[in-house]
Amino acid sequence: MGGIVGTLATAAGMWAGTNVDDLIVLTVLFLSLRAAGAPKAWQIWVGQYCGIATLVALSMIAALGLAVIADGWVGLLGLVPFALGLRGLIATIRARNSGEHASMAVSGGALSVASVTIANGGDNISVYTPVFHTIGTGASVVTIIAFFVALAVWCLAGSWLSSHKKVVEVIERYGHWIVPVVYVVIGTLVLRRSGVIGKIF
Repeated sequence: MGGIVGTLATAAGMWAGTNVDDLIVLTVLFLSLRAAGAPKAWQIWVGQYCGIATLVALSMIAALGLAVIADGWVGLLGLVPFALGLRGLIATIRARNSGEHASMAVSGGALSVASVTIANGGDNISVYTPVFHTIGTGASVVTIIAFFVALAVWCLAGSWLSSHKKVVEVIERYGHWIVPVVYVVIGTLVLRRSGVIGKIF
């Protein structure tokens, strides 16, 4: 029992330490759902689970010593949220200039959500890999289950935060700017943290 409790505590610590920023992303996604109707709730959930499952799978493969993609190059995925955010900003500027109502929907489907999740969690691989490499199969299974349970809690928390009255009021007024800017910032941080820009130029 003590072993399981210890494994769960470690998993919870890893999850909280590597996914605080994902809670912000989830809140923005649910705010977009409430204000613009996209992405749909099921797309957010499916996209998040697919994204986290991909990160866990890559970590497991790396833990087995099979280098598929060098950690630094995973940072290229930061271009996904950056491009989505940039597209949203351009759409907002165009709508403002033409006098139309700007939509705050940036990520339109489960695939986009998954891409943003993977990009934002690229650094998770460097944390998960050594852990999966050192713990046994049973502990790895418990850890993965704990991650998926924690993700459900994260999704529910993001939905709850997006329903807060004051948050909704701010988003209704400035969401068409805030959401794409958040995506651009996430993409920029991912690219910067990974050091991939320095490898290209």
